[in-house]
Amino acid sequence: MSQLMKAVEITTPGGPDVLQLCERPVPVAGPGQVVIRLAWAGVNRPDALQRAGNYAPPPTASDLPGLEGAGEIVAVGEGVDSWKAGDMVCALLPGGGYAEYVATPAAHCLPIPAGMGLREAACLPETYFTVWTNVFMRGGLSAGERFLVHGGSSGIGTTAIQLAHAFGARVFTTVGSPEKAAACAKLGAERTVIYTEEDFVDVLRDEGGADLILDMVGGLYLPRNLRALADDGRLVQIAFLQGPKIEVNFAQVMARRLTITGSTLRPQSDLAKARIAEGLRTHVWPLLDSGRIGPVMDSEFPLAEASAAHARMESSGHIGKIVLKVA
Repeated sequence: MSQLMKAVEITTPGGPDVLQLCERPVPVAGPGQVVIRLAWAGVNRPDALQRAGNYAPPPTASDLPGLEGAGEIVAVGEGVDSWKAGDMVCALLPGGGYAEYVATPAAHCLPIPAGMGLREAACLPETYFTVWTNVFMRGGLSAGERFLVHGGSSGIGTTAIQLAHAFGARVFTTVGSPEKAAACAKLGAERTVIYTEEDFVDVLRDEGGADLILDMVGGLYLPRNLRALADDGRLVQIAFLQGPKIEVNFAQVMARRLTITGSTLRPQSDLAKARIAEGLRTHVWPLLDSGRIGPVMDSEFPLAEASAAHARMESSGHIGKIVLKVA
């Protein structure tokens, strides 16, 4: 293993062009960690937030962006007996994914699903960890319930639609174009709402209201989400593309027994993430192994063109996942 590796760093907070190729020392596996030689790395909204200076990495994490990837384990740290050098894995990363090598807790690695390539597997961890913990563990979605996910054509959206449909929920989603609506319908969305043409509040209220809403928009969507919920409904907030502050009348929350919750994945403890990984391995990986669900792939870019990948993501023209070819 060479002492230096190619990586992409954030030179200063700003737009996509602040992402530049650099050389960094190859990371070493600490206790409980593995080092992965990455073949592919997924690109996600938190990477862009970090690049813009709005999402600082945890104190112990790499300053390099990149929260998921897939490749070959080349080193294992003290106390790791679940994996060995040579194993092929995909993994949730604390950061550092825009690089040839990355260190991550061994408990955050998962096997490559049967019949799936590393390119697709690299796009599983961030979105599947996020959807599993928020929709199922926190949101408690169950079969037969009405589930609304905003931004259905995003990486999170395409994952949430497939998983909710696979577990028997009725799935509704909002999108920005007929092309995106068609893509979401193929994944299992019963009703796609093009938000420039229809009001999702009216659509959901006609159906009896949403039992669970997964929202990344925030801002003016928050009071509308509350109106779209059924009595005893739950809203799970995972991002704020329109901003985190809005005025809300909590009388309806009390009168209709609504639940508002939310989470971010990255600051959670290694143990919490290991528990999410175990849930995925038990409940979701069999669906991936069988080919019933899988990542929707939008586009790929070489590692050196990470800035173009970010520009693609921020254009919101993509359907599904964007990935970097590392090796």
